[in-house]
Amino acid sequence: MGCLKKLIKCVILALAVVGFLSLGGKDLITGLVDKYTHKNDRETVLEKAQKVGDFSKINEEYQLEKATGVMGYNGVLAEHKSSGQKMVVVDDNKKPLLTREDITSGNIEDKLKKSLGKIKYQAIGVEEFEVVKHGEMTSYGKKVPYVRFKAKVSRLPIGEIGGIVAVTTDKNGEDRILLSVNENAKYSQVLSEEFFKSVK
Repeated sequence: MGCLKKLIKCVILALAVVGFLSLGGKDLITGLVDKYTHKNDRETVLEKAQKVGDFSKINEEYQLEKATGVMGYNGVLAEHKSSGQKMVVVDDNKKPLLTREDITSGNIEDKLKKSLGKIKYQAIGVEEFEVVKHGEMTSYGKKVPYVRFKAKVSRLPIGEIGGIVAVTTDKNGEDRILLSVNENAKYSQVLSEEFFKSVK
């Protein structure tokens, strides 16, 4: 008799689960799990990003993809959702890669080529790097000089890329490298300036 009760309970439970799933319960559960998981992912990214700057005021058109520390550098990667343009902020205070003086100097092209030459990736190579413009934008609450560049990327189907690189300091006087890049034809200076202006 006890076995029969257990069997009936199992059948009723199975029917309840089947009924729940047939009424859209699977989508509800999947949605809740995804929401909870992504919420935690977003919270983790924002928490890690705080080491580099305040990203809480960025426009919803931009999505923080990663905030991580690699080889002594903390960095944040964001993407403009509709264009795919990438924005990167790197804390390089302990091992300066570039300085504000490098950006404003006349030999920034050579300095950037030298820095790129030190970074060897098997899957990507940067060739024909050229500075095409010097300018100024706002980030971390202050005016920041930048250089606009274009380059060809080898071993990837992208071809020519365009973007900017800048160096600023945060409220504690620590250096931050700002980088924005996209396929050259799709690169937008407006998107870069909008994003970096909102970082404090």
